[in-house]
Amino acid sequence: MIAIVDYGMGNVLSVRHAFEKLGETVVVTDDKATLYQADIIVLPGVGSFQAAMKEIYSRDLYDLLIDLAKTKPFLGICLGMQLLFSEGTEGEVAKGLNLIPGTVRKINTDYILPHVGWNQLKISDMHPAFKSFEQTFVYFVHTYQAETDDRYIVAKSNYGEAITAIVRSGHIFGIQFHPEKSADVGSDIIQTFLNEVKR
Repeated sequence: MIAIVDYGMGNVLSVRHAFEKLGETVVVTDDKATLYQADIIVLPGVGSFQAAMKEIYSRDLYDLLIDLAKTKPFLGICLGMQLLFSEGTEGEVAKGLNLIPGTVRKINTDYILPHVGWNQLKISDMHPAFKSFEQTFVYFVHTYQAETDDRYIVAKSNYGEAITAIVRSGHIFGIQFHPEKSADVGSDIIQTFLNEVKR
């Protein structure tokens, strides 16, 4: 069972549909017992880093999410990926889940922000499971991005600077773009994540 964390800031219905389309059993919940029963945790998100962390704290989910990530495959999507990192700088500096070391900061580009639309992936040679997605196009909507060590970066894109697009630290993954809005490529990327964590 896949549990999508409901903390009031996620596009949960489209994310749920993306996993159900692949034949997965999915629940959307903030119930602690249900989250502990799940095999895989998915943290979606739309909005600001600071507001999302306030919601996570207010629902008493902060320590729970960190504990779940110790043993369960964990996927952050869009803002949910950004929350995996140590801190975010949108508005006031806010502490993240610190599951992957790094800082979420504004994209440094001369292009118009937010970064909206289809953009191409460049896959790291260190992550062969995702190599088939080299130069494929996926759909982004964001103004802030994660700055982290290259060893955690599965894929980058470019928008006037290199954009962190997919990250991984063991069984913890993050996807900056919207796989649920990225047509067949997005679905295949979700399936690749599932294949990796179910091995």
